Amino acid sequence: MRFALALPPEVAARLQKTARRHGHEIVTAVHDGFALVGALDDSRPETVLALAAPDTLSAGVLRQCDARGIRVLAVVESDHHRRHARELGLFETVQLSADWPEIDAQFVAPDAPAEPEAARRGSVIGVWGPAGSPGRTSIAIGVAFELAAAGYSVALADVDPHSASIAPALGMLDEAPGFAAACRLAGADSLNRRELERIGQRYESAASGFWVLTGIGQPSRWPELSASRVTNTIAECRAWVDFTVLDTGFSLDNDEEISSDLLAPRRNAATITALREADQVIAVGAADPVGMSRFLRAHGDLLELSPPERITVVMNKLRASAIGLNPSGQVQQTLARFGSIDAPVLVPWDQPGLDAALLSGRALAEISPKSPARLAVQQLVRSRILRDRGGPAAPQKARRGRSARAAARLANA
Repeated sequence: MRFALALPPEVAARLQKTARRHGHEIVTAVHDGFALVGALDDSRPETVLALAAPDTLSAGVLRQCDARGIRVLAVVESDHHRRHARELGLFETVQLSADWPEIDAQFVAPDAPAEPEAARRGSVIGVWGPAGSPGRTSIAIGVAFELAAAGYSVALADVDPHSASIAPALGMLDEAPGFAAACRLAGADSLNRRELERIGQRYESAASGFWVLTGIGQPSRWPELSASRVTNTIAECRAWVDFTVLDTGFSLDNDEEISSDLLAPRRNAATITALREADQVIAVGAADPVGMSRFLRAHGDLLELSPPERITVVMNKLRASAIGLNPSGQVQQTLARFGSIDAPVLVPWDQPGLDAALLSGRALAEISPKSPARLAVQQLVRSRILRDRGGPAAPQKARRGRSARAAARLANA
């Protein structure tokens, strides 16, 4: 295997001395990220061993390696190095003192399970809404919670390339963005169930539990969420869980398509790809004059990505104080007249309950089981998502110690 080294001089010298004995070739050895990027085209390595320090390994270096199909293995000496690697989405690491046997072990495929599971093709649900905070994330969390409470295996993924928000909403650390890490592994054809469970985080409660793939912490990292990577990651999620809920970005703009560089990355590629791949799209709008105006303007763009029969319209934050008497009737009439949208799901505005959930980093169903907003989302899941689904052969009714009795209590609350 052809290696490029971006390591301290003494470590690089030690590895170079024994590389050929282990069947490897060192094509270049440098000491910082700038020199490494400059040497990639001439040396053409298959793998880069780089010290996980900011001046050696950065998001820019990873992008350059990804563009050339080069695998990156982070070399760590301290917890600071390990945190820096995780922030970049690199979970494969070796110690600075490691020799070739330890490095080679990172390239050995894991043993296949003794009893492989039957092939699963899970459903994918995309949650989208226009600009203006209509409540995409709160609806996505609620849908994931209710599906998990019904006994299905669920993954909630933050695919928003502009403002990822699932991690802070659920009180999770997002220093290591799970969805970006999954996309990196998918780009290297290394993503599988074992890797998804390694990089995912678990949200657990007495009545529900689901996987979470957190979003990018810095909007500048959006090039990591390319269309092909997102497509491959979603395909792996289908084989992993029964339902994958994708919290997408707001923008459906395709203005970048007029660029003369047809291979350039697209800022909104993650959102557009997620909606195209989704079996069902939940389109969320705010039930007030400004929110409905924004929703109706963007709804036409959504129809170009997903057929009407796959789209469920949800009008969130319904309240008389913003829209007048008979808010339900006014919203339904407006959508039917200006958007030809019939039978939208109406979710009442529960400011105290949602604030309490956000403060505690928990799902609304846990904090306020009888919240009108929670009950509306529960009915959405039962009537629009699970209506025609018989369910998997044996929905797993007790995952990670979840009590089936507690699940029943919450579902009937």
